[in-house]
Amino acid sequence: MSSTLDTEPTPESGNWWTRPCGGVEVLRIAMPLVISTGSWSLLLFVDRMLLMWWDENAMAAAFPAGMLNWTVTCFPMGVAMYVNTFVAQYYGAQRYGRIGAALAQGVWLGVLATPLLMLLIPLTPWIFYLAGHDKSLLPYETLYFQILCVGGGAMVIAAAQSSFFTGRGVTWVVMVVDVASVVLNIALDAVLIFGLLGLPELGIAGAAWATVVSQWAKVAVYWLLLRSPAYREKYGILKGRGFDWPLMRRLWRFGGPSGLQFLLEASGFTLIVMCMGRLDKLYLAATTIAFQINILAFVPMIGVGIAVSTLVGQQITHGRADLAARATWTATILSLVYTGAFALAYVAAPDVFLLGHSAGVDAADAAKFHEIRDVVVVLLRFVAAYCVFDAMQFVFSSAIKGAGDTRFVLITTGVMASLSVLVGQAGSLLGGQLYWWWIVVTGWISCLGVIYLARFLQGKWRRMRVIERDEEDGPAAFDPLEAPGPAVALESAEC
Repeated sequence: MSSTLDTEPTPESGNWWTRPCGGVEVLRIAMPLVISTGSWSLLLFVDRMLLMWWDENAMAAAFPAGMLNWTVTCFPMGVAMYVNTFVAQYYGAQRYGRIGAALAQGVWLGVLATPLLMLLIPLTPWIFYLAGHDKSLLPYETLYFQILCVGGGAMVIAAAQSSFFTGRGVTWVVMVVDVASVVLNIALDAVLIFGLLGLPELGIAGAAWATVVSQWAKVAVYWLLLRSPAYREKYGILKGRGFDWPLMRRLWRFGGPSGLQFLLEASGFTLIVMCMGRLDKLYLAATTIAFQINILAFVPMIGVGIAVSTLVGQQITHGRADLAARATWTATILSLVYTGAFALAYVAAPDVFLLGHSAGVDAADAAKFHEIRDVVVVLLRFVAAYCVFDAMQFVFSSAIKGAGDTRFVLITTGVMASLSVLVGQAGSLLGGQLYWWWIVVTGWISCLGVIYLARFLQGKWRRMRVIERDEEDGPAAFDPLEAPGPAVALESAEC
């Protein structure tokens, strides 16, 4: 892999595109991840569209059930995804033999999470009953969530496995695996939802089983790739496959706040969606469509965030915090251009994004869909207002997390999620309806973008790292697990 890590620091050369950590290098790492996560956004879009064609209630139910599934899965997945930062920092420090051990700890988390997530299956009917949604949605929500629980462990394991590639900057492998998984999922969606090829028509259950099968297939593909002799020797894949308690402790120390951040954010968002679902079934359907359209701009930013974390982690341990900052600003500019284009399109041409949903609606349901369409057009204006800030919060939070500043992100997420739910509920009690909740969501996301920008500019992330100190390392990096205290270490450390 050609990278600025391969050589000693050289005098500044090249323009904005060609210089180290400029546009070309950021795009080389980020673009496969954008395609990868973008394929997932396409999957969610097509999945909900096919369910809309099959039954409007199924489409409306899939969103809160899917959000709840993400909520219960996101904590172990967030920890497993943080393996990316460990791999990036070990790679930047050229301690390749420790990468396999870091990978193994994330995989073990997924193995342990699998039976725990499946224990939620018998509790599912009570969860959605207490949510107070329309009774016509409850069977769909319950069935969809119960089946997705079978694939939750696969999501965690695959997140750790993919980190072996993303942390080293070899992101094209993840792109190929993810795109193949999405193609399989979409094909299974069509076959299982509508009962093609002689199979029974399963509806929303078919959509859920398609997701489960494709997730476990992804785990199998990564397992085969990681068996390569080149990986096993250089990166200690076999040697480090057992529990490494000191390393697991570090993964929990830094990845735990990252996982909790995902959990708090997802919990707050899921609570808001549940509250929206109490208002009206039409509002929930419109909200589902608006958020599914939003994923076209939102989900690719996850790939950009992973790329930023990778570059920051590599450059921090290579002693080049300046290049880490440059990579972050480069990613910010690229992200703002991308999301800004979508923001304009959401306002100027909202019906373009509704063509797929309207195509499968028959004449009998046309009037009802027109009502949903009118609400979606308004909701997309809210999406346009916050999607640029969403890109900012992804890039800057990923940058500081890539260095190890996960506690700040956790605290910020906890405070903002709690405030958003409380403010939203207070406004709802005073008569606020659907648009009030969307104002709360817009304010929440916008504030996060500004807060993480301020934290990045503060610069404490420049003196952090997550991997343990090697005997050959100098005193340059701040290690919270070994330093006498954060305040002392941050003052005395040097970039």
